[in-house]
Amino acid sequence: MSAAPSLFQRLILPGLAFKAVVIGGGYATGRELAEFFLPSGPLGGLTGLILATLVWSLVCAVTFAFARASQAGNYLTFFKALLGPFWPLFEFAYLCFLFLILAVFGAASGEIGAALFGLPGWAGPAALAASVLVFTAFGQETVEGLFKYASLFLYLVYLVFVVLCFTRFGGSVLASFDERIAPTGWVSAGLAYAGYNVVGAVVILPVLRHLTSQRDAVIAGALAGPLAALPAIVFFLCMLAFYPAIGDAALPSNYILERLGSPLFQMAFQFMVFVALVETSVSAVHAVNERISASRPHPIGMRTRLVIAGALLLAAMVIADRFGLIALIANGYRALSLMIIAVFVIPVLTIGVWKLVRVRVKAGPA
Repeated sequence: MSAAPSLFQRLILPGLAFKAVVIGGGYATGRELAEFFLPSGPLGGLTGLILATLVWSLVCAVTFAFARASQAGNYLTFFKALLGPFWPLFEFAYLCFLFLILAVFGAASGEIGAALFGLPGWAGPAALAASVLVFTAFGQETVEGLFKYASLFLYLVYLVFVVLCFTRFGGSVLASFDERIAPTGWVSAGLAYAGYNVVGAVVILPVLRHLTSQRDAVIAGALAGPLAALPAIVFFLCMLAFYPAIGDAALPSNYILERLGSPLFQMAFQFMVFVALVETSVSAVHAVNERISASRPHPIGMRTRLVIAGALLLAAMVIADRFGLIALIANGYRALSLMIIAVFVIPVLTIGVWKLVRVRVKAGPA
């Protein structure tokens, strides 16, 4: 008889899995924070991030509850229950999301390899692809282990990072708020940023197998927002020490690290960024494997998982080589956000809530 799911598996693991999807495309390099929030000024950017956090918590709570009520363990089952015959609309949006983020991560890993070690542009993407293939090949248990142990490393590195930044540049961070720059555009920035990242709520549906009640689903969803956003918020505050010049840096993380003057920590942080890119890539590719597996008579094996992952990664790396990191983020993320809001966020907060209220959940108490 298997042991009952632990409190960690029920309430915390979903948030860590959601963070794993968000971090790579949301703030690992800092480029995304610069693109979405620096134009709103220090106060506006911070307010926009808080808004994004609230949106994440709301959408995750509803998504997790709807997934449990409809017994959806992958995004295909979820959207057939939510959208009915229109479920292919999400499939198209998700494929756009998948190729875009993998291309961004390939470009970012190339930038990291070049910045730290002077490696050729193909070395970083090759290392990223190899890591993703390893983790996705072995299935759900291996992926959950990555979420758990990589998260401990990520939070520790961010803690050291913020302590070093505020020790050295805390006065500059506070001074950026004293400039009284009008907080403009923070609502649209927060909603757009939340929009493309919140797709992680359905990417990590296989992790929800540990939930035991609708109460678990709602609590886990509410916690997912802060668990994913806290590193982004402290990272953004550190960036403000160099506002507005840092807005033009391809890798804002490396921009700050060079000024901290600690080569050892710089390497540790950039390795953490690489781990974050692996986490998000593994999450996104694993969701496709689980979707394909659910539509076949028998679960797919390691060889099929490798073939699917390899094909997705190869296509994405070609896109990355063609466009580059800054162009991909500036031109792709906002359009993707509108697609995700249209085919996921609005339906789950309207149709999803309506179905949850209308149909009594038979799986357990609310």
